[in-house]
Amino acid sequence: MKTVLVTGAGGYIGSVLVPKLLDKGYKVKALDRFFFGEDKLEPHRNLLLIKEDSRRMKEEYMAEVDAIIDLVALSNDPSGETFREATYQINHISRVNTATMAKKLGVGRYILPSSCSLYGFQAEDVIVNENSPTNPISTYAKANEMAEKGILPLADDRFTVVVMRQATVYGYSPRMRFDLAINGMTLGAWKSGVIPLMKDGTQWRPMVHVQDTTDVMCLLLEAEHDKINGQIFNVGSNDNNYQLGKLGDEIAKALPKEVKIQWYGDPDHRSYRVNFDKIEQVLDWKAKWTAAKGAEEIYNALETGKISVMEQTITLNWYRELIKWHRLIRQAELYGGIIDLQGSGVEERF
Repeated sequence: MKTVLVTGAGGYIGSVLVPKLLDKGYKVKALDRFFFGEDKLEPHRNLLLIKEDSRRMKEEYMAEVDAIIDLVALSNDPSGETFREATYQINHISRVNTATMAKKLGVGRYILPSSCSLYGFQAEDVIVNENSPTNPISTYAKANEMAEKGILPLADDRFTVVVMRQATVYGYSPRMRFDLAINGMTLGAWKSGVIPLMKDGTQWRPMVHVQDTTDVMCLLLEAEHDKINGQIFNVGSNDNNYQLGKLGDEIAKALPKEVKIQWYGDPDHRSYRVNFDKIEQVLDWKAKWTAAKGAEEIYNALETGKISVMEQTITLNWYRELIKWHRLIRQAELYGGIIDLQGSGVEERF
């Protein structure tokens, strides 16, 4: 039975990936700060939770580990711009350190889930592939690119390294996020009959369902060394390249209620169309999900109460909430407690 260390295991993708790995017979070490709660991963005899910051990775966590899927990241552009230094520390430096430590300790395989956001902005007639020049705009994208550049050179005959450049992810997860394009559009349609779209709708963006991208992670754990070592794979599908305006129209048509589009903000400067031929040809893999099917999935989950809207489902809002409460608790705490004090030395007197 192989053991996989998954960092960021309690996050949006990790909470879908970990049960899938367990179902496939892997042992899993799930490392996370668990900002969004440990309840996103159900107990399992082959699951070990490690509450730790990836910036404090220890060699002992890699004992008897065969492969690492390094999902950890401060995720999305607003969080990256708000916490720039932490984004570089976590998304870049900690992942390079983890990969370097893994190689030193004899871990056989390392998978880096990166992002198609590295392509940033491309001309209207350009469709990028894995060999195209990158053009990262956001801190999140820049940190991912730096991680790629620091980790890929570690690949050798004994240490398999592969990079996944994921399209924008969507779909249901136990750690639900509504700050992702399709998920947010579907929430708006369900809640108020309005899909919010950033102007002007002509920008291109590739999409991939969370079930599809986690399937690829499982596939890469078992793929032949020679096929994937030192390689970058765009993860998504050509059919799921969308101009955001047309994506909004497709989602509106898929849902069982009347929906309209509402434009907001300044035009989004990110726009990139991505070619996904390589992963289909080399790994014989194809995406199963479409945007319409994913929107229906989320809509139905909202209707049935399987998921609900809360502060935790908007990543940056939850980070800010945690920081606020951390400050308030520190101000109120004394002698290791609030009302009940630790080691107060107070004895009852009569």
